[in-house]
Amino acid sequence: MYSLRWQSLFSVIILVSGSFATNILLTNDDGWAVAMIRAQNDALKEAGYNVVLSCPAENKSGTGSSTTTPTTLTEPCEYDTCPTGSPAEGYNATDPTLNYVNGYPVDSARYGIQTLAPKFFNGSQPDFVVSGPNVGNNLGSTVQISGTVGAACEAALEGIPSISFSGSGSSLSQISYTTLTSSPSSTDTLAAQVYSAATVDLVNALLASPAPYLPTGIVLNVNYPSLSDCSSASDYEFVLTRILSDSSATDVQTCGTTHLPAESDVVGGCYASVSVYNASTKADVDAATQEFVLNRLGNFLTCYDS
Repeated sequence: MYSLRWQSLFSVIILVSGSFATNILLTNDDGWAVAMIRAQNDALKEAGYNVVLSCPAENKSGTGSSTTTPTTLTEPCEYDTCPTGSPAEGYNATDPTLNYVNGYPVDSARYGIQTLAPKFFNGSQPDFVVSGPNVGNNLGSTVQISGTVGAACEAALEGIPSISFSGSGSSLSQISYTTLTSSPSSTDTLAAQVYSAATVDLVNALLASPAPYLPTGIVLNVNYPSLSDCSSASDYEFVLTRILSDSSATDVQTCGTTHLPAESDVVGGCYASVSVYNASTKADVDAATQEFVLNRLGNFLTCYDS
């Protein structure tokens, strides 16, 4: 499994390092200045992707697919990264690819796709959207209220393939991006780096072959375990799962069964879950759609040994 996995990663590194690098929009629900999203931004860029960040001006966790018209800020952005009275949409003065939207995660994703992407990607839409990783897992029915999931769904509904990522709250906290440099050996910094690296691994694997990366209107939900048992991204094993357990459903045949485990049963140790869901309903999909993802990720996935 591992030799094929790293061959796949090597081939995509060659691809993205050239003049046709993949354009990625990065978003979340925790806000534009949290350590996790800035670490993810750095990791994707270091992997050779063209990245533009578009996130809420402040923490908007648990807002699902809520939407509003962004307005002038009546208080500072999170961690005082922009002052009261700042415009509804803004950017970092030294890096215009880092953008905030004073709205919900869905609004941030929409602004990134419709306004920022054409500006930074030569008039084009993003090739792919990464939402998160979120501070805290989004497992099972939680996907219905997750802003991280809501942003990914917005992308898919606009025709852009996307993944929602979440990391364990026992390893990751809602803290400023400045922690990455002020406390480089802290648990939060290490978790942000590990989850960022694991996200790059999965994105590399999914994008290693030509598009379509995912079926239209379909999203992946990925959840990482805590760092207590697995402190390196290379140790993680990704398992194809369901969002909700359903013994009556017939899933894609893999690992000797047609019943995928529920993501909440899998996440732990070194196992991370990969569920396939519908952007409109945020519900599990049929076996044929799961099979597309299984074939796409191939040997990157492993079987779950409970």
